[in-house]
Amino acid sequence: MTLQVVDPHIHFWDMVPGNYPGLDSPGEGFLGDSRPMCVPHLPADLKALAGDIDILKVVHIDAIAADPLRETRWLQQLADETGLPNAIVAYVDLSRPDADAQLEAHCTASNLRGIRQILNVHPDKTYDYVGRAFMDEPGWLAGFALLERHGLSFDLQLYPHQMPRAAEVARRFPGTPIVLNHAGMFVDRAAPQGWREWRDGMRLLASCDNVHVKISGLGMFDHRWTIESIRPYAHECIDAFGVERAMFASNFPVDRLFSDYATLWHAFAEAVSGVTADEQARLFRTNAERFYRI
Repeated sequence: MTLQVVDPHIHFWDMVPGNYPGLDSPGEGFLGDSRPMCVPHLPADLKALAGDIDILKVVHIDAIAADPLRETRWLQQLADETGLPNAIVAYVDLSRPDADAQLEAHCTASNLRGIRQILNVHPDKTYDYVGRAFMDEPGWLAGFALLERHGLSFDLQLYPHQMPRAAEVARRFPGTPIVLNHAGMFVDRAAPQGWREWRDGMRLLASCDNVHVKISGLGMFDHRWTIESIRPYAHECIDAFGVERAMFASNFPVDRLFSDYATLWHAFAEAVSGVTADEQARLFRTNAERFYRI
């Protein structure tokens, strides 16, 4: 059965050497062997992978490009030529003294809707992305304050132990819409307190009216996932944030390492098969449209 979706978390890349340094020399990491995703992934490729999924709109999230501003300009050109992506979430280091100028430059792209700056910090270097507690830095907070002035949202990517601090930031800036990436990236699954830390952090973030959640990226820490293994995370996200502030997303082509596109979306639908037609529309389409203004 055809399933209509608005996919609020995809990446496009052209694999031109130097554009995406992390893809030029793929290896083993917590994702496993990343080589299968290190191929060109453009709108036509996404459509070819879609199977019986009817992709209505997509949101491009920064792909850790060597030159983020060039990436934004390229994506806008791609959108003008192909119709995708419908929205762009770019990368800006909000701790930079020239963050305001950087934001202004990105805002020249008509499809720009938000900013993502990855914040994941972890004592295990395998999982550590940035090695800095940006949310504790006054300079970064000053940069974050600029988002509301520019009418931009923030894609929040971090780990559960960082959620209490993120909730403080969200409360400090209630006028900035925030969406938590990848269901909060529950990484420490073997730790005795892991589930509780993740669940409590999710509910703390959900208590902030300006925070939403993407149910996505579940394969990153569950490479052989099943509907039964992802269902508790989907339900917990929806229980915490409500159907009004939750949205499913593919994280393709990263999650292509663990599933094909149609299988993933149908698994999401099966995981929440008890919802009403209106609730399904919210979770799979309209919440993403509303958040990203597309």
